[in-house]
Amino acid sequence: MTDTSTNLPVPVETAAPESSFASDEAVKRLNRRRAAERRFRFYGQAAIGVGISALIILIYAILSQAISAFSRHSLSFDLKLDIETLVPAGDTQDTEAIASNVTGFNQLIQNSLTDTFPEAANERLVRRDLYSMVTRLAVLPVARSVADNPEVLGTVQPVSLALSDDLDLYLKGAITKRRWIYEVGEPGRLGLNEAGQYVLTDAGAAEFPILRALWEVPEDERPGIILRLNETWFSLNGLSGASAILTYLTGPIQTGEQAGSALTAMVLSLPENKRVISDRQIAWISRLEDDGRVTSGWNTTLLTNADSTYPELAGAAAAILGSFFTMLITAFFAVPVGVLAAIYLEEFAPKNRLTDMIEVNINNLAAVPSIVFGLLGAVVFLNAFGMPRSVPFVGGLVLGLLVLPTVIIASRAALKSVPQSIRTAALGLGASKTQSVFHHVLPLAAPGIMTGSIIGMARALGETAPLLLIGMVAFVADVPSGPGDESTVLPVLIYKWSTGAERAWEPMTAAVIVILLVFLVLMNLIAVFLRRQFERRW
Repeated sequence: MTDTSTNLPVPVETAAPESSFASDEAVKRLNRRRAAERRFRFYGQAAIGVGISALIILIYAILSQAISAFSRHSLSFDLKLDIETLVPAGDTQDTEAIASNVTGFNQLIQNSLTDTFPEAANERLVRRDLYSMVTRLAVLPVARSVADNPEVLGTVQPVSLALSDDLDLYLKGAITKRRWIYEVGEPGRLGLNEAGQYVLTDAGAAEFPILRALWEVPEDERPGIILRLNETWFSLNGLSGASAILTYLTGPIQTGEQAGSALTAMVLSLPENKRVISDRQIAWISRLEDDGRVTSGWNTTLLTNADSTYPELAGAAAAILGSFFTMLITAFFAVPVGVLAAIYLEEFAPKNRLTDMIEVNINNLAAVPSIVFGLLGAVVFLNAFGMPRSVPFVGGLVLGLLVLPTVIIASRAALKSVPQSIRTAALGLGASKTQSVFHHVLPLAAPGIMTGSIIGMARALGETAPLLLIGMVAFVADVPSGPGDESTVLPVLIYKWSTGAERAWEPMTAAVIVILLVFLVLMNLIAVFLRRQFERRW
């Protein structure tokens, strides 16, 4: 059919071909696919959210436990360094005898405490509670300082000693919560009853309503109540009408009319029979706080002291240096051996059944439980070679065996990432096989090799089981000066402190975990920095 006016063919209208995506079924398939993609995105985001939430919970749990360990309370004294007590032999130049005279220094501390709280002088059990406020070995730094400066003997010197771990935890609110209530009542007269107990009457005859409300609860819910009447401290033993039955704790006491006296109450969340410190110790430490003799500061001993049987004196210095020396030996052993083995297997070794078997075994060794390497180290290094136990040198060799497969695998992957054209170009310019590998391929693969090695070292830093089997769980009271000295490492110290019976070990353990995590984060940050700094993309 043609158009007569133009002699051109007239196009015939035909229906457009139906698209395969225009049908209802196709639209449904597209909608299902998009819904599946949205679900996949949601699952991925949810997984990331769960991971981040778990990390936040972990960090919060550790830091909430560890934060109290980074501070500690100390008790100050104005101590007269009596020569007869500290230097029984009279030789003030015998510094060793002065530094080791722990008994003499403790005698001065105990005399000072007894002078401050004379009510403890005549009762042995009360004196024991008083003297336990300061740990016996807390005088060691003072003894060493006096030994280094014997000219201070015979003078009065300010001395600050760490409080016992229980009192330190109490002041941090960990053992029992305390709160003050003022204007408990109007004290009238203080006297003694027939049983020899102190009785305080309410001058207003109001029967001490606040105390009665605290006292008249079920016995298992009753808090501890300590009363302060001017400078005198009592514990509440009961109520009888308008009178409070009290037990004297500390301070100057005066019976008779108490007109105009202030009566306040310290309410403790736990009664005396449910805590490790007594009402008397709480009264003593409260009096010392009022006198300004209790101070709080950074717990520097955590990073400067070695291990101790007393939590308030224990530190992680030996474990920190032990971990450093152990990682040093591990690096010197595992990195060169692992890198050279990877170079040989990747660049020089012939491809046959023997090398295939070696590669399979290396991959299998990377998945072997770490305790197996501890058994290997105990058999080879300790029994066969007779090396000493509990030293970083042996620990480093054992951990070197542990991370060696990881270093080899990471180094081979880094070598494989270097393009073959680099090797071909080097050989084409006349370089030998060895020159092409060590002058061209290895420098380009170095960032990946260093990253893999550092990650392997970070894994070794957190290992405990292999080191337990070679004796690095021993109590180490001195800071090591080299890889051949007896030592422990941070993971083993965490394990040891976590099994301690005293409650003070809990925050100390968490604090060492924080230190270990800082080391691990630093090592991983170094690995990331090296990769970004030197990595080349092809």
